[in-house]
Amino acid sequence: MEIKEELEVPDDQSDGQTVGQEIEAVEEEPLSNEEYLQTLLETARSAVRPLSVLTAAAKNNALEAMADGLEEATETIIEANEQDLESFGEDPSRAAMADRLKLTPERIAGMAKQIREIVALRDPVGESLGFKKRPNGMRVGRVRVPIGVIGIIYESRPNVTADAAALCLKSGNVCILRGGSEAIHSNTAIAKVLIEAAHNAGIPDGALSFLDRPDRELVLDLLKSDQYVDLIIPRGGASLMETVTTNSTIPVIKHDQGVCHIYVDVNADLAQAQQICVNAKVQRPSTCNALEALLVHEKIAKPFLVPLAKELTDAGVEIRGCSKTCEVLPNAKPAQDDDFGKEFLSLVLAIRVVKDMDQAMDHIETHGSRHTESILTNDYNRALRFLRQVDASAVMINASTRLNDGYEFGLGAEMGISTTRLHARGPMGLEDLTCSKYVVYGSGQIRE
Repeated sequence: MEIKEELEVPDDQSDGQTVGQEIEAVEEEPLSNEEYLQTLLETARSAVRPLSVLTAAAKNNALEAMADGLEEATETIIEANEQDLESFGEDPSRAAMADRLKLTPERIAGMAKQIREIVALRDPVGESLGFKKRPNGMRVGRVRVPIGVIGIIYESRPNVTADAAALCLKSGNVCILRGGSEAIHSNTAIAKVLIEAAHNAGIPDGALSFLDRPDRELVLDLLKSDQYVDLIIPRGGASLMETVTTNSTIPVIKHDQGVCHIYVDVNADLAQAQQICVNAKVQRPSTCNALEALLVHEKIAKPFLVPLAKELTDAGVEIRGCSKTCEVLPNAKPAQDDDFGKEFLSLVLAIRVVKDMDQAMDHIETHGSRHTESILTNDYNRALRFLRQVDASAVMINASTRLNDGYEFGLGAEMGISTTRLHARGPMGLEDLTCSKYVVYGSGQIRE
């Protein structure tokens, strides 16, 4: 028998048709939350096997249909989004969340474009991770397989609905989506389009599900459903992370808040450093990889901070500085203790002057969120020491924190940026949505 070190899809699945038959039912009374979730979980679990054997072509065909569906439903989605935005009003304290929530024709087109970029990515399912021939003649190796059923709980950004659904489908995973109540209308509209397009393209019923009831109890019950769900991925703030990690009986990969730092070393190129710092703070301040705290070596504090502060102020940034920073920048607002370690997600920047790199690393260790940290320096040995000693999902040399992103790293779309050490860390792309299983090719071997 010829040995192939890659799992192939049986011919009877090559047309990408739905496995099983659609069951239509007319409900006289709405289901209780318990019945609603149980039905959704059972349907999702039943889709695992048929979805896992779909060809890349079948999945790509469905993804194209989902992208087309989003573009065609742009007006409907924006109308739903406006319902969500009404609750924000003009409250400046919620401006960052409103920015993440807001949809425009351009952003919806971007969601469709992102799905088509996933189509272009290589399908990881069935990929061989290496085989070895044992002395008894059998061949042992591992192949990539889908994780199974993934529950994704997220806040604010409606684009996560499309990104997560597309990434899970391409990697052969069933997904259950639960967005925040602040975006319930937007997410429901997007999910409806995606589910209908996937169904019409032959994807098994239940492969993509969305919890369209805002009840918090549903989330807590979902987190206890380890009989049906294999992994939970939360994306959001500290409160969401605490709820998920405290209550889940299912393994969790956290996509936590980003308290990102840049340390400007005494040997930095100051003109280059200024450009990097402005980009990291201003380019899109409401993202998790935006700069939140700047650390500057005391020997270059004045020549660096004075021109930087002018450019930041011109861009609308509020500077909150330590006492040494305020000596250099009299117009800076004195920082409070909790300003260091805070994810502002807005045009606010905390600045601290430090005596050396060790103090900068101590500050990062105390106040960082293990997301993204960067050093700006021309000293090779100091840069390497920073790389080795600073703990984060991405550590950078002479680069903006905004570059910690799946697309910028060449992964295509991402599920988010994992701050968890186990299984996946950093931008989480298609390969990170798979695990592996051992495969043995034998020819009659037995254990002696």
